[in-house]
Amino acid sequence: MQRLTQEHTRVFFFSLGKLGRNPVGTLLTALVIGVALALPAGMHVLTQNLSKISYSWQDSLQLSLFLKDSVSTERGAALAREIRGRPGVQATRYISREQSLAEFRSQSGFGDALDVLQDNPLPAVIAVTPERGRNKLQVEVLLGELTRLPEVDLAKLDQKWLERLYAILGIIDRAVFIVGLLLGIAVVVTVGNTIRLDIEARREEISVMKLIGAPDSFIRRPFLYTGFWYGLAGSVFALVLVLAGTLALSGPSETLASLYDSSFTLSGLSFGSSLLLLLTGIVLGWIGAWITVWRHLADIQPQ
Repeated sequence: MQRLTQEHTRVFFFSLGKLGRNPVGTLLTALVIGVALALPAGMHVLTQNLSKISYSWQDSLQLSLFLKDSVSTERGAALAREIRGRPGVQATRYISREQSLAEFRSQSGFGDALDVLQDNPLPAVIAVTPERGRNKLQVEVLLGELTRLPEVDLAKLDQKWLERLYAILGIIDRAVFIVGLLLGIAVVVTVGNTIRLDIEARREEISVMKLIGAPDSFIRRPFLYTGFWYGLAGSVFALVLVLAGTLALSGPSETLASLYDSSFTLSGLSFGSSLLLLLTGIVLGWIGAWITVWRHLADIQPQ
């Protein structure tokens, strides 16, 4: 067992040294692998940041309760206080009919047209802000309860824009999976083609090794570790590319967020995601090497 461990350690560093003797070819192969891994990783960072934005926007969700005309201002204000004490409600704001008209007048520009009307056509409104962290089903249950209040004429929850955003995020998530799968295959093919060229360059050496009785596992081992190093180097390149992209976009994103009075900051890959990216590159590199060695090693027979 100790001898096998020593042999693996020797081949482990031997394969690394072999790549170091061809720095240009190794660098180009690792860079291709890094770009292939960085694309889905960058898309993952994008979806994570969009999800963070959508989660913060959940605080802006409001239920609008349009009260009946028969409800007095005193009763409307009292009802707002009662609703504020309900579970699942973070805050309420009562807007009287006069306030509704004043806001509409200032925002719509139809002041002259409104002066013609004898009566105020706008109802009093109670704006209800659900507690943070409430999911869609819980908010809809709250909406149903408030709709049944006798003073409420109409209750409305405007979250179509948020549902559209979640739908877009779902599409992006699916796209990340598909792109990641295709580029993962590209990594396997890239490593496999590189290992195949290495095998062809060492065909005579492999033939001699088989002639003297070397087992396939002994011959296969350096190529598998080479695939390991290619995958690791490509993953490191991918991490550097994603980090560079995140840093390049962090300044403009913070400037844009400040224009909307938001504290949003662009987040990069987490430690767990970075570790997963490294492991993915290593596994893909090893798979590409193993498939190639399995296919081509059997074709080489001692003369």
